[in-house]
Amino acid sequence: MPNYELNQAAVRRARQLIGDGTVDVDTQWSDAAPSADDGNTVIQEQGWDGYAAWHLAVDPDAGEETKKRYHFPYGDFSTVNRAALIHGKQRAAQNDHDEVEKAFDDLLQRLDEERS
Repeated sequence: MPNYELNQAAVRRARQLIGDGTVDVDTQWSDAAPSADDGNTVIQEQGWDGYAAWHLAVDPDAGEETKKRYHFPYGDFSTVNRAALIHGKQRAAQNDHDEVEKAFDDLLQRLDEERS
């Protein structure tokens, strides 16, 4: 099992988006999850930093400019998706990625607080 590192820049970006109200609370993650082509478009238009900003975990053993390096997306490259936060938290918990799980939980709580 890879030992992922928390992507602090992505956490900050997600917090900012949540604070700005750039969220989707209605669409199921299975419908909102970006395709490989969507990821390629983001890389082409925003570079690897733009792509990385949408993933809460990094595999430090994977090549720097590869999709295999970035894990646990939290949105569709335009909005934070609430279902993605739930899915990511569950997946991180199942695979013992405690720091990533906590980050998802914090973001989910922040999103829910902003909505109430």
